[in-house]
Amino acid sequence: MDSQQGGAGELSSSPAHPPSRYESQKRRDWNTFLQYLKNHKPPLTLSRCSGAHVIEFLKYLDQFGKTKVHVTACPYFGHANPPDPCSCPLKQAWGSLDALIGRLRAAYEENGGRRESNPFGTRAVRIYLREVRGGQAKARGIPYEKKKRKRPTTTAVSAASGTQPPGGAAGDDSSGGTTANVGTVTAAATTNS
Repeated sequence: MDSQQGGAGELSSSPAHPPSRYESQKRRDWNTFLQYLKNHKPPLTLSRCSGAHVIEFLKYLDQFGKTKVHVTACPYFGHANPPDPCSCPLKQAWGSLDALIGRLRAAYEENGGRRESNPFGTRAVRIYLREVRGGQAKARGIPYEKKKRKRPTTTAVSAASGTQPPGGAAGDDSSGGTTANVGTVTAAATTNS
């Protein structure tokens, strides 16, 4: 019994694991944002911060960006790999901003903020990120495609066997898939039989 207690004590005195890369980055991002609020003219408190201030912060970060975003007057506007350098500005890439907002949104709630009042999750911030993504896609000639969700295999199996999927008749769109997808699965199953 004593050896078990001693073992538990040894476990608690062992050094804690260092924070993950994500946790370290989240802490740095959070401290950077708090510093931004402190240096804001006039200084802002976290409780008075809104989605508009978050967007202002994202625009401020553009000066440290490394992604070339062509202006509409640039001859390389819409070219993914321009042959020559140009004087277009460097900005933060959309993916970096999106990941940053995700980390700051989590950090806000971990530091006592309420989910309902999280300025990083406001509609204005989501719209801004969508506009940045669209603008950069056009300017850089790189389409951002939404990842296609894989359909659960249970629906495909039930459609192939001719039984009704849960929630509706075969070919019904209420299960989340399209009628064309169900028809394709059924045709493939018939061909393989």
